Amino acid sequence: MATSSADNAVKRHPLAATIVLSIVGYAVVIGTFLGVVPARVFPDLSLSQVNRLADAIALVNAVNVVVIAAGWRWIRRDEVKRHAAAMVTSFVLILLFLVLYLTKIGGGGTKEFVGPAVAYYPYLAMLAIHIILSIVAVPVVLYALVLGATHSPTELRTETPHRRVGRIAASAWLLSLALGVVTYLLLNHAYDWEYVESAAAVLLLF
Repeated sequence: MATSSADNAVKRHPLAATIVLSIVGYAVVIGTFLGVVPARVFPDLSLSQVNRLADAIALVNAVNVVVIAAGWRWIRRDEVKRHAAAMVTSFVLILLFLVLYLTKIGGGGTKEFVGPAVAYYPYLAMLAIHIILSIVAVPVVLYALVLGATHSPTELRTETPHRRVGRIAASAWLLSLALGVVTYLLLNHAYDWEYVESAAAVLLLF
């Protein structure tokens, strides 16, 4: 990602930058779920539009699984430029996912799983792992990206924990994304569901 070693505040304080970015990200997501983010920010979505967004989110996540796996493979082969390009692409896909997801939740709603217990509990377990990993992986992913964006390849290897942090970030995000795709398939194509409008979507009706 970074090709120079120019000194700057973010480079000197990567952990602080990560904390700030993480807080902003968490605030936006939590604010959307709680209806704190103004309803006018989101479009008023129909159920069919929510379904299309769910399909798009699953596609983005599936592509990101491939991108992260490729980036991991390239760094193991010491193909630094390809690895960096893959990680930047992965981050862009994460941002795209976030925009699509918040639009779906804020302007539409969520679909709740309806199925037999033999499928319901494994679904809940996978969904819980997916959500927990998505939450806790955010600062780890951001820290790896901040380090990569502010340090040269040599500095990353000799002066930072980028390799260790990146391995943890990639592992957590890969598993989270993969489980997200599996739960999407179970919810949208294998079993039934019930639609629940979000607080923001309901406010748009008034």
